[in-house]
Amino acid sequence: MTRLGQARFAWALLLTTWVQTPAMAAAQPTDRELARRAAIHRVSTAADMRLWLARVPLTRDFPVDFEIMLRGHASLYTIEMSTSPGCLPCGDLWSKLQSFRARYGWQVRTIGAQEAMLRSGRLGLPWVGNPVAWVRPLADRNRMVPIAIGTDHGANIARNVWLAARMLTGTRAAVGVRAMSKFTGIVDVRAPTSSNPKRR
Repeated sequence: MTRLGQARFAWALLLTTWVQTPAMAAAQPTDRELARRAAIHRVSTAADMRLWLARVPLTRDFPVDFEIMLRGHASLYTIEMSTSPGCLPCGDLWSKLQSFRARYGWQVRTIGAQEAMLRSGRLGLPWVGNPVAWVRPLADRNRMVPIAIGTDHGANIARNVWLAARMLTGTRAAVGVRAMSKFTGIVDVRAPTSSNPKRR
């Protein structure tokens, strides 16, 4: 399986565990850890990140009601993303979410790493690092769907927001997960190199 194929499989697996119950998610530690290792492509420069994203398929076909639905749901949902200082993918994702906000009118805000880790813990999932972005209803702080783990193309993020809104209004989770996993760019900050072989 190619690196990009592994990333797509991993995104589907991670996303499936996000929308399952905590008990079900907790029953799959081995699969989740394998998915985490396959999914995250660590980058140390903006050029590395652009190179990785250049290999990620770009969404080109959208439903007829895509823009109408996104603008019509802007008052019902918010997008929240985790971030941390010096995180290249965080800055990239934030700029794409700001473009999305300007176009469709959705609220976008950041949350701290601590809140993001607690959120993952409540769902019984491992913390995969910054950034992670979720869509949640403004009226319910406990229902959410992840739309990005790492950064991605703006078109893919918009498609994932649309799918998340559909999933939160009744579309079966499996349908949304399959659609979201077709294209993905899961990018993380490269960890500092250690001189201790046991920590590499």
